[in-house]
Amino acid sequence: MDWYLKVLKDYFKFSGRARRKEYWMFLLFHYLFLGLLLFLFIYSNDSLSIIDEQYSDKETNFIFLQILVVYAIATFIPSLAVSSRRMHDLGKSGAWFFINLIPYIGGFWFLILTCMEGENKVNKYGENPKGINNNREIDFIGRE
Repeated sequence: MDWYLKVLKDYFKFSGRARRKEYWMFLLFHYLFLGLLLFLFIYSNDSLSIIDEQYSDKETNFIFLQILVVYAIATFIPSLAVSSRRMHDLGKSGAWFFINLIPYIGGFWFLILTCMEGENKVNKYGENPKGINNNREIDFIGRE
């Protein structure tokens, strides 16, 4: 849950790098929340009024729909940002996210990219988020 909240705190942060754990934990909780809201919306839907008249509350259905839409819109930018940072960890531009738009193969290709281990060194997008092999100059002072 901490990783999910970290991504939400970095709402508009498209720079830097995101490790696999940050990306996948965000997606896990994101889809859990979306699924829960979708379940509540479907459960409150009028189709259940056929079974029992007590479920035909249109106001509740509309409220769940509004919450679902607001949540989806509010988390759109953070999901783009964490995807961009995930691509940065691989040494690729954040624009690689748009590979998802290629029919059939694009989503699968992006899935493979997000599963790959990031570069174990400093790249042009920042230091390794794991802290391994960062090779900062300050670490080598006095070791000459």
